[in-house]
Amino acid sequence: MNLANKLTLLRVVMIPFFLLVLYLGQSVTANYLAAGIFIIASLTDFLDGYIARSQNLVTNFGKFMDPLADKLLVTAALIYFVEVGQLSAIIVIIIVSREFIISGFRLVAAMDNKVIAASIWGKIKTFTTMIMIIVLLFNFEGKVINIVEIGLVFFATLFTILSAFDYIVKNISIFHE
Repeated sequence: MNLANKLTLLRVVMIPFFLLVLYLGQSVTANYLAAGIFIIASLTDFLDGYIARSQNLVTNFGKFMDPLADKLLVTAALIYFVEVGQLSAIIVIIIVSREFIISGFRLVAAMDNKVIAASIWGKIKTFTTMIMIIVLLFNFEGKVINIVEIGLVFFATLFTILSAFDYIVKNISIFHE
């Protein structure tokens, strides 16, 4: 269990605490604390990948758990937003569906010992989704921030769709081999 894998596990362990703060807190302070937990968890995603690649600590466990931890963290936040009325379920369905589609592509590729690397569109999708979640967690009031939130939801959804098409177009051949 190397440092990169420990950071991935830390992210998974943070998810229940993130949700507990959101559901039990129900206050501005709780939202800020939840945002802090989410930010730290998101930073572990960047850090574990950087450590794994730079120190040649890439493992099968990390290849499996890192994307799973990311999906669990993001999906937990998105479902919470639907429950409290901050986000439309259709947005969550689009984002989560994309994750299932890409995971399916990666699974089929892995069966042929191929790796589907993250594209620039996937990285932009991840970044905009994380920023959207953080801004929604802070739940600021005001017309300007509401416009910013709408814009972030729009761009996170747009980049989700664009990255899905990018992965499909570039990797559809894995189903013909």
